[in-house]
This record gives sequence, C-alpha cells and structure tokens, in this order.
Amino acid sequence: MAASSSSSRLVRAVGRSLFSGLCNNADGLMRSTHEMMCNHLLFQQQRTFIQMRTSLKVVDNSGAKRVACIQALKGKKGARLGDTIVCSVKEAQPGGKVKKGEVHYGVVVRAAMPKGRCDGSEVKFDDNAVVLINKHGEPIGTRVFGPVPHELRKKKHVKILSLAEHIA
Repeated sequence: MAASSSSSRLVRAVGRSLFSGLCNNADGLMRSTHEMMCNHLLFQQQRTFIQMRTSLKVVDNSGAKRVACIQALKGKKGARLGDTIVCSVKEAQPGGKVKKGEVHYGVVVRAAMPKGRCDGSEVKFDDNAVVLINKHGEPIGTRVFGPVPHELRKKKHVKILSLAEHIA
C-alpha cells in the first residue's frame, strides 16, 4: 500500500511539473505573439480625424492639387466623411479657377479613417480627399474624380454625387 501511494505522489508531482512547464511555454508563446502584435501596430499608420494642418488631395477640376485643412467646421476632434472644412490651397495648376494661397471651403469625400455604415460594414479609403465648394455649398469644379461614398446624400451634398464618376 505504501508503494502505491508513493508512486501516485510521484506521478502527481511529475504531472504538475509537466503541466506547469507547458503553461510556462504557452505563456511565452502568448507573450511573444502579443509583442509581435504590438510591434505590428506600431508600424501601422494611425487613422485619425482630419484636423488642422492635414494635407488633402483635391479630386475636382477646380485647379487645386493639394490643400491643407485650416479648421473643421463641425465637431471638436476633427472632420470625417461628408463634413465641411476650411482649407488653404497649397498646390495649384496654372490657369485654374483657384490660386495658391486662397482660402476655400471643402467637403471631405474620402477619408482614411473608417466610418461605420447602417448595415454593419465599414467604409475607408487609402487617402484623404476633398472637393472645393463656394460659400453657398456648390462645387467650384465641374467634375469629381474617383469614388465618392453615398453617405454624402445624408449630408445634403447631392450636387457632388451627381458630378462623381463612381459612387461607393
């Protein structure tokens, strides 16, 4: 009887050491995976709101190539898809309707920050893009290049949607 109880203690001790060894290895694997995930997230670009000094691409034929956001007119954090911003023209084509240094209003038509839709899907783009508008909310250009999300319809920018090549 004494021999069987000592062997069961031995088995339990061995089982515990094996199990704890497996747990330690699993913790090590989890730690290394967690570290890899953190390192991967550090290399990814953080997608944020369009805020002051954000450089945006102009996707209409108004003559501007790039603009910088001066102020987001709605929200404290910044602008998202469909929001109106005040922007300054940084690069312009010669002979265009707008010149470098002019201040205009613009509607954000593409944003890198994901925006949720009612059906549960998300829409996000590779770049930040804007369409320049006048004080009355009408586009300065006569064409809009690239995809434009249909969320602009809710924000009452139907004229931009009618000028767009592709509605996403």
